[in-house]
Amino acid sequence: MASQNTSTTVTFTFAEGVQRIRAGEVTAAEAADLLIGEMTDDELLWLLDGDTPARSMTRLPGKIKAGPIAGGAVERLGIPGVLFTDGPRGVVIDGSTAFPVSMARGATWDPELEQQVGTAMGLEARARGANYSGAVCINLLRHPAWGRAQETYGEDPVLIGLMGAGLTRGLRPNVMACVKHYALNSMENARFRVDVTVDEHALHEVYLPHFKTVIDAGAESVMSAYNSVNGKFLDVNKVLLTDVLRDEWGFDGFVTSDWVFGTHAGLESLEAGLDVEMPLRLLRARELPAALKDGRLSRDTVIRSAHRILRTTLTHAASRDQAEPSADVVAGAAHRALARRVATQAMVLLKNDAVDGVPVLPLDPSITRIAVIGKLAEQANTGDHGSSLVHPPSTSTPLDGLREALPGAEIAYADGSDIAAAVAAAGAADAVVLVVGMDHDDEGERVENDDINLDVFGFPFTFGPFKWAMGKLAKMGSQFGRGGDRESLTLHPGDERLVAAVAAANPRTTVVLIGGSAIIVEAWRAKVPTILHAWYPGMEGGRALADVLTGAAEPGGRLPVSIPTSDAHLPFFDAEATTIVYDAWWGQRKLDRDGNPAAFPFGFGLGYTTFEQQLVGHQAQDNDGTATVRVRNTGSRTGSTVVQIYAADTSAGRPIPQLIGFRRVELDPGAEATVDVALDLTPTRQRDPRTRAWSRRPGTWGIVAAAHSPRVFDDARPLT
Repeated sequence: MASQNTSTTVTFTFAEGVQRIRAGEVTAAEAADLLIGEMTDDELLWLLDGDTPARSMTRLPGKIKAGPIAGGAVERLGIPGVLFTDGPRGVVIDGSTAFPVSMARGATWDPELEQQVGTAMGLEARARGANYSGAVCINLLRHPAWGRAQETYGEDPVLIGLMGAGLTRGLRPNVMACVKHYALNSMENARFRVDVTVDEHALHEVYLPHFKTVIDAGAESVMSAYNSVNGKFLDVNKVLLTDVLRDEWGFDGFVTSDWVFGTHAGLESLEAGLDVEMPLRLLRARELPAALKDGRLSRDTVIRSAHRILRTTLTHAASRDQAEPSADVVAGAAHRALARRVATQAMVLLKNDAVDGVPVLPLDPSITRIAVIGKLAEQANTGDHGSSLVHPPSTSTPLDGLREALPGAEIAYADGSDIAAAVAAAGAADAVVLVVGMDHDDEGERVENDDINLDVFGFPFTFGPFKWAMGKLAKMGSQFGRGGDRESLTLHPGDERLVAAVAAANPRTTVVLIGGSAIIVEAWRAKVPTILHAWYPGMEGGRALADVLTGAAEPGGRLPVSIPTSDAHLPFFDAEATTIVYDAWWGQRKLDRDGNPAAFPFGFGLGYTTFEQQLVGHQAQDNDGTATVRVRNTGSRTGSTVVQIYAADTSAGRPIPQLIGFRRVELDPGAEATVDVALDLTPTRQRDPRTRAWSRRPGTWGIVAAAHSPRVFDDARPLT
């Protein structure tokens, strides 16, 4: 072991390193080496975990809400460390903008709009003192019962990769972007203990490509997941953290653990490629000093991670926008307006039948009496109450939004608990808006798991006091709710009865669905003319909903998930499983393979106008290419569509469409445009596990442009 620096004289600081990098005098790697030369072994080890003492765990909720959580700050050398704040739907520090959840933003199919969201989040995070954001959550939705489905962008690797890349590009001018949870994390109740078995094909061609897309977009950090993969927990999974992430993909940033219970071995995790244990000083604070002293831990291994952390933070500090955002950017007018626009573009109109010859939506301007029904219509329901919970300064509920948008209308409200009262209100109205679905008790992060590893704490926590502490953690600051994986993919039975009764009382009933993923609607969809999926629409959700219902904005969303007719058509899912096999068949692909038509296919969504599209031509290289599509607005009002490009092996008995590109297009009525759509051909390729080389899959590949995932490929062009 090389001897540590014992000098107290400081000859090089972090700030000096930033200045010299900007001046072109040194590289970030050289500046990191100079800093490491100044550091004692104790300081080097300090970089490798969070700065919060283990005994402060129960104070974490309050600390997270108050400001960023630090890891690796070394005051003597001016090293700021990583200053982390979470936020798939906004910065979790109190008072920030609450955007629609990631699943809703996935429904926009608009990476450029998502980049604007990332810019807003980055500015707000930096204005509150953070330099590091955990907002980029891109776990593939294998099953819609996953409690944290709302935190990802959907079920398709290409869609979620490009959306995550958009968010990453937006964040990076102000904060480092962390992509999570690497990898195969898509169960909640058993997240601390489940082992996912996956073969090379499914791992590299289904569950990892979107991570590489985001890393290629510049993400500086990766957060490992709680679960294990092929028998190894992620923090000690050298295959994924080093062999794939670094050696195969060339990632040169740093890796942090998921919080508190995401590290299982201080020394082994460091050697496997986990750089920082977050957010507490737990296993590494106990294990590493002695291991370094007695030679079980090589100082070179410590320096390897220290160099990654310092090089990355120096690069960010030297390259970020130099103008500091002011405090009033947080939940300011521009970001609220953006949240509202995103919410309207996210809402998916699933059904909009005509009543008396006229579609129910948008609402007829002559309507003066509206019944708003359902308890969720008056709730500030922005998503689950776990680690992604944002505390905005205000929230617009559906009832608020309609009252604000229609001040001259008579709006009656019934919470639906009394079906007779709801039916009476519906019968007396010209139109009904019925809001039903989920909240934080139905789905979301579950914080009181019974299977956490008590040994990580290393101090005398008997079982009783520990349970008390966990209860305190769960309740501090807000009511977390039950959360967890969903028990059912349908509405609550009471909600289904309410829908049937209200629709029978008034034929002009619009059902607004609230939730983080697919909701099966077979029991009642034939009974109502109009269904609008609003997801968890954020702090401006009520105003956005009113915009869509009144026609001030169109419902711009397209499904980022498929909605089946039965949960029997989905992959096996056991919320309490200790082992699970992930294969390459899930979502729309499984429905297509098995011949089960979706109730609403992946990519589906109606608007207030109609479009035609035609594939004009395309060119393809090994990994990417471009499709050219002619698009025309055939309706009577301005609107938008999402041009979607799919490929499939047309020689197969049942071709399985694979999304390979998309682009949102807005046109005036009657207008036509020819647009280029960038292609990601990864879904048409396979990886040789021995050589790591990629090649085109066998078969006769065809390409089509479509408004949603197609069922036939009769008019496909050869993919050449």
